Amino acid sequence: MPPTLAQPLGEPATLRTRLWDKLAALSSMHRTMEAFLAARPFERGPWLAVGFGIGIACWAVLPGPWQWAGFLALCGAAAMGSLLIDAEGDMGHLRAALIGMALMLAAGCTTIWVKSELVGEPGIARPEVAMIQGRIIDRQVEGARDRVRLLIRAEIEGHAEPLQLRLNLPDENDQPGLVEGAEVRLRARLMPPAPPMLPGSYDFARAAWFQGLAATGNVVGPVMVVRPANEGWSLRQWQQELADHVRGQLSGSPGTIAAAFASGDRGAIAQGDEDAMRDAGLTHLLSISGLHVSAVIAGAYFLTIRVLALFPFIALRVRLPLLAAGVGAGVGLFYTLLTGAEVPTVRSVAGSLLVLAALALGRDPLSLRLLATAALIVMLLWPEAVLGPSFQMSFASVIAIVAFSTSTPAKAFLSHSHEGRMTRFGRHLAMLLMTGVVIELSLMPISLFHFHRAGIYGAAANVVAIPLTTVLTMPLIALALALDLFGLGAPAWWAVGKSLELLLWLAHLVAGQPGAVTMMPGMTGGTFALFMAGLLWLAMWSGRVRLWGLVPIGLGMAALLLTRTPDVLVSGDGHHVGITGEGPDLLVLRAVREESYTRAALLENAGMTGDAVALEDWKGAHCNPDFCAMSLVRGGRRFDLLMARGKDLVAIPVLAAACARADIVVADRRLPSACKPRLLKADRAMLGQTGGLAIDLVSGRVRTVAETQGEHGWFRRPPPWQPRARRQGPAPAATGAPNPAPSQ
Repeated sequence: MPPTLAQPLGEPATLRTRLWDKLAALSSMHRTMEAFLAARPFERGPWLAVGFGIGIACWAVLPGPWQWAGFLALCGAAAMGSLLIDAEGDMGHLRAALIGMALMLAAGCTTIWVKSELVGEPGIARPEVAMIQGRIIDRQVEGARDRVRLLIRAEIEGHAEPLQLRLNLPDENDQPGLVEGAEVRLRARLMPPAPPMLPGSYDFARAAWFQGLAATGNVVGPVMVVRPANEGWSLRQWQQELADHVRGQLSGSPGTIAAAFASGDRGAIAQGDEDAMRDAGLTHLLSISGLHVSAVIAGAYFLTIRVLALFPFIALRVRLPLLAAGVGAGVGLFYTLLTGAEVPTVRSVAGSLLVLAALALGRDPLSLRLLATAALIVMLLWPEAVLGPSFQMSFASVIAIVAFSTSTPAKAFLSHSHEGRMTRFGRHLAMLLMTGVVIELSLMPISLFHFHRAGIYGAAANVVAIPLTTVLTMPLIALALALDLFGLGAPAWWAVGKSLELLLWLAHLVAGQPGAVTMMPGMTGGTFALFMAGLLWLAMWSGRVRLWGLVPIGLGMAALLLTRTPDVLVSGDGHHVGITGEGPDLLVLRAVREESYTRAALLENAGMTGDAVALEDWKGAHCNPDFCAMSLVRGGRRFDLLMARGKDLVAIPVLAAACARADIVVADRRLPSACKPRLLKADRAMLGQTGGLAIDLVSGRVRTVAETQGEHGWFRRPPPWQPRARRQGPAPAATGAPNPAPSQ
């Protein structure tokens, strides 16, 4: 048969048919989505809570009010456009999903925007020493650091409104009258809330903004009590007395950890023990959160049921699960208040109360819908918590537990009821270990993003530590406190001490293993978003469709592996510089103390586990009291660095000549315009606008703190520099190369 116009030469009819089939399938994508949503009625709801959280994150990522308003307008337009879909047609689920997600995105953005405007407290403009008179709002004893931390609402000279301050008071200046409610007068050295030291570092300024803190600092000299606190009962005082009582019954490190479990006071835990718990993946045991609250509530719930079941008169007339849920809720709320009612604790008790409600109503307590409800409650009250690691890690771990335990493979693995007791025990033990591995894998991206580290053996350590803590240690602490009412608690405290010694031994053993901690350079926000999107998709859908979540996870892993370690790190004040790639240790411009925050931040952002070595002790650098110079070879090219570290004035011509020979110049003061390096001049004037820097010499990429801050209230750039009068007198001679330039 000869070809016709309808069947041109070289184009078979089957090819044309296949093309039209693909176009038809593309045009029916909305029907595929409708069928997908209709088949999952119990899996759609939790995504609304995810949308609320994404709205909060978008507010933090977008730079300023115009972008926030544009985002809200876009969400409103999407919701209005979705209304055009016929509600009575066959697209009802898709219509509801589009409207719901658009509204929840807008609600999340609006909630955190409103809270930021209501509670945000601008920090003081610059460091100052001031006389302060105000009332103590909170008092925390930090025995491990030999200090007391005071939260004070005070009037400060030069500020129209009272400010909220957090001050550190040395132990030697402490006195009995410094309690909540007391009005005091003192002298303090105040600092504005610090922005991130480096791109990816902890953002204390943001946390302080939502806590209403205008400044932090240290008390200088004695404190005068102007008006003592009113006599009366104080929950914080009771908490402190309970912690002191526990430490009095149990000495050493076990006593400090037992006090943390009983009262939430972890200020006396030794730094070495805390570091070991962190590196072993057990640091979550030290802060009162889901594990502790769940253990307390579960203990109260089952103890109430078991005891009341012994009395037929009550058991036959009262619904015991409902009564036990009420008792558990009361005990959980009391424990939350006793331990300080911190946000992680409140978040945990909210979820636990929902679980109790499900048990009382005979519903499944392990449900993503209940978890989404708890998350939504927390986000409504504390939307800023979404941006921190505590919220992310706690909910990620619970989502991982629920998703894994309710998956078809996990249920099939535990469904062999006909097997012997030991075999079933082995299956449950293996399931516990696999659950720990799933949790560790889920938490690893979060840990790498916020802390630049992740534990490898944490899953195995938690398999032992969590049952040890919940089944043995915490019940023993409760028993010991109860027996102390009759003076009989000594044997129970001895058992508590032995269990905590075992916990500490496990922590130090795991933390001391080779490769116990994986360090990596800072993860970008885009990479982190890929991981979170993949993990949520993997956890919140059922069936084979959930495996599509592995695609963004794979892309995130590829991006993470391709991330280069910054070659040069510069702190926001230009005072500290870290240089990588010259061996296992980090080279630093100035020597830093072993336990200082600066050292930890530089090593974490460099993704290194080595030590911090001063440049003057490294053979490849040339240093004198005023400066250090060195050369780096990256990507086949040589880069010359000049870093100021002295305070003396220098002759500008000498400085200009040295700058001309350097590719990058770093200084903690403003350099004159005569200093013109070939690539970058990172002096005080520039760093005041950009914040800390992370420099990749190969790609030429310079990451700054400012690019992640936008116009949010907690990030304040300094005012434009104004010249000061030139100091008189000759400048000292340079010694071999220029000193730092004068601040002029």
